[in-house]
Amino acid sequence: MKLRCAILDDYQQVALSAADWSQVMDKVEVKSISRHIDQQEELIEQIGDCEIVVIMRERTPFRASLLARLPRLKLLITTGMRNASIDLEAAASQGVTVCGTGGAGNATAELTWALLLGLARNIVQEHNAIRGGGWQSTIGTDLYGKTLGVLGLGKLGSKIAQFGQAFGMKVMAWSQNLTQERAEEAGVQLAASKEELLENSDFVSIHLVLSDRTRGLLQAEDLKRMRPTAYLINTSRAPIVNQAALAEALQNGWIAGAAVDVFEVEPLPKDDIYRSLPNLLTTPHIGYVSQANYEAFYRDVVQDIEAYLTGSPVRTLA
Repeated sequence: MKLRCAILDDYQQVALSAADWSQVMDKVEVKSISRHIDQQEELIEQIGDCEIVVIMRERTPFRASLLARLPRLKLLITTGMRNASIDLEAAASQGVTVCGTGGAGNATAELTWALLLGLARNIVQEHNAIRGGGWQSTIGTDLYGKTLGVLGLGKLGSKIAQFGQAFGMKVMAWSQNLTQERAEEAGVQLAASKEELLENSDFVSIHLVLSDRTRGLLQAEDLKRMRPTAYLINTSRAPIVNQAALAEALQNGWIAGAAVDVFEVEPLPKDDIYRSLPNLLTTPHIGYVSQANYEAFYRDVVQDIEAYLTGSPVRTLA
């Protein structure tokens, strides 16, 4: 009898075409679910008979309460090698093997820069004006000579710093662990503090891992430190910024605008204020959604399943 495998949150319905699944199809029966399932009871009904479940990043959390109601589950695969929405301890105690995947390309960095440019040149407003029969209605913000503040100078933050430098921007960076040596390697100025970075940047881009230290890193008092002409871009994780404070900052003109690709609740509720703020540019968490990334994700998913079936799991997280 074949093992049952469910692929969750396959929004674009590409999971089965993004990789060659023929290697495991003789032993595994695979189904793809394209819509997001919020209710736990419905989710259990859909995947309760599955030994293998594939999840896309953090779209569907696998907490202890859900894992406990999936006694048949033996292999849980997440795209990427980090997923804070999985209770790894609970999975291990239940005998569930958790595996991850690699990725490819610079998708999130590229989207971040697209959002920054969209803010700077009012792309959405001008596009909508054209569609509505209008013409020029805004004045763009130049990037050359402006200051880009990067919160977090890891792989993504470093790439954004390079983009800024290519556009002739001055770049400064800060994080709790950032050293002068690392900043010099990236060719950027080390801000003495978070406050210094916020007060002196025209654009602030967040590239930090969500942790106890970074959760709520930017509060109302931090946003008030920013220039009223400045912009904030967050393609990292929503809880790094106090969401109510950001809405207030945008409504009251503490900052000129913001762009976000991440939200505390996803998909974003239809009545959420973030859907209607005129100076907020939003995308539906698509930073990692690119052809190269998806091909790498699902190629590795198939490899993870194949390795598990041979008794030698790879890329294990728990």
